[in-house]
Amino acid sequence: MRSDEVKKGHQRAPHRSLLRATGLKDEDFNKPFIGVANSFIEIIPGHFFLDKVSTIIKDEIRKAGCVPFEFNTIGVDDGIAMGHDGMLFSLPSREIIANSIETVMNAHKLDAMIAIPNCDKIVPGMIMGALRVNVPTVFVSGGPMAKGYTKDGTPIDLATAFEAVGKFEAGQITADELKDIECNACPSGGSCSGMFTANSMNTLMEAMGIALEGNGTILALTPQREELYRKAARRVCEIALMDENEKAKYNMRNILNENAVRNAFAVDMAMGGSSNTVLHMLAIAKEAEANFELKDINKISKNVSHIAKISPSLSTVHMQDIDKAGGVNAVMHEMDRRGDVLIDNLTITGETIKERIKNAKIVDTNIIHTLENPYSAVGGLAILYGNLAMQGAVIKTAGITGSRVFTGTAVCFNSQDEAIAGILNHKVKAGDVVVIRYEGPKGGPGMQEMLAPTSLIMGMGLGSQVALITDGRFSGATRGASIGHVSPEAAEGGMIGLLEDGDEIHIDVDQYILSVNLSDDEIAKRRAEFTPIKKELKSSWLKQYRALVTNASSGAVLRTDM
Repeated sequence: MRSDEVKKGHQRAPHRSLLRATGLKDEDFNKPFIGVANSFIEIIPGHFFLDKVSTIIKDEIRKAGCVPFEFNTIGVDDGIAMGHDGMLFSLPSREIIANSIETVMNAHKLDAMIAIPNCDKIVPGMIMGALRVNVPTVFVSGGPMAKGYTKDGTPIDLATAFEAVGKFEAGQITADELKDIECNACPSGGSCSGMFTANSMNTLMEAMGIALEGNGTILALTPQREELYRKAARRVCEIALMDENEKAKYNMRNILNENAVRNAFAVDMAMGGSSNTVLHMLAIAKEAEANFELKDINKISKNVSHIAKISPSLSTVHMQDIDKAGGVNAVMHEMDRRGDVLIDNLTITGETIKERIKNAKIVDTNIIHTLENPYSAVGGLAILYGNLAMQGAVIKTAGITGSRVFTGTAVCFNSQDEAIAGILNHKVKAGDVVVIRYEGPKGGPGMQEMLAPTSLIMGMGLGSQVALITDGRFSGATRGASIGHVSPEAAEGGMIGLLEDGDEIHIDVDQYILSVNLSDDEIAKRRAEFTPIKKELKSSWLKQYRALVTNASSGAVLRTDM
């Protein structure tokens, strides 16, 4: 066993002595050591109950004949960090989480791992760390939150709460109605109930085969979810107790390989996941050493129909509805009727992905559509290119509320705060393209999410009449013609930094175009006079991050070639 390096032989007597201090007995030193990587933190709704989840999992691990060792990662709640400079720390937290997984697992030579993530950057951070360690790893998330309801019975969620601010500013709802939404949008523990970033990633873990079926859709804090925790714990021990050759089949990189990455993007397209999944899956692909680039996403999108539309794209449908309609397996089974959309690949539970889904079926075709009745013949995400995004930009096409072709006039802001003030002061009008720059990985730094400005635009009734582009990113709750991850970013001299108020910007989603109507001579003139803004920073960590981070087209990973 890998853990023999810290527990076997006379030279390891001091190590065993320390381990005995934690409660281990003689018989424990012949058992596999299982890392229980928990992301328990009390300020995140999807995580405040995970201490109880780990207790369940550790109990099951002991029953199965293994020794659990729990450790924790940090976590940031994007919804709470949003709208102030706390959001600068959100994306960088992904790297801390990955580093912490790698550190604990390798320092103590643990044999296998069960990871308990749920929200935001925590899921991809844990996956990236697990890929570096490359031991058998089972992921089991905390589970999605139930949807909320207003007093009149209307289904609501976090996106409703953000958009309600814009409606209140526009005088469309009263203070009492705003309070009703505030108090009921997030009714319980769990990852926010729509297809936002957390649930997008929790769903894609099923597609990648690193989690059990139901991981993305079974509600948190239910008996069904508890049984999923127990099954996951039993499975990691089954693998850890195998002989070394059989166990090696389940090493993380043998499960999450290039095929798994491509399957994840295919399911993402079918379900209209958060645009943040592009950022995170590119980073995961790099850690997996998979041959996958940003440009490959459009090739997948052309072959995948969008068949499940979930909040924020369709405000009445939430993760619990997808679960009742057949779950992610039903989505994958229906997708695969089109041909070889999914690539058969081993899963952590021992069967291949196609074996897993072969008996799945759609229970409610109003929730999960058939291929004969898709929301769109192509996938719910697209990568745009042009002189404004030479290295690409991302749009969640599933969330578009107006036309897929838009030409408008640039209204430029050098920060999210400037944009919010401008929108509230009615500087943005129908026909405009809101430009928010210096919010990319380097420029922010940390690539802030733009849920506040996009929600204000939607709440003020401009959602189908205004487009927004940014070198920052969006919350999974964002909807509308919102284009993010524009690369190169302004801070590295990208074209978005050269834009001026009044420039004509053209967007054509189906042709994958994002361009500004300027001559080469005018662009050259502006570039010769251009000096990127570099924000002053007090944070030592953010200074380190800015120095090492790459742009969004490569997943905003940190450079390691120094």
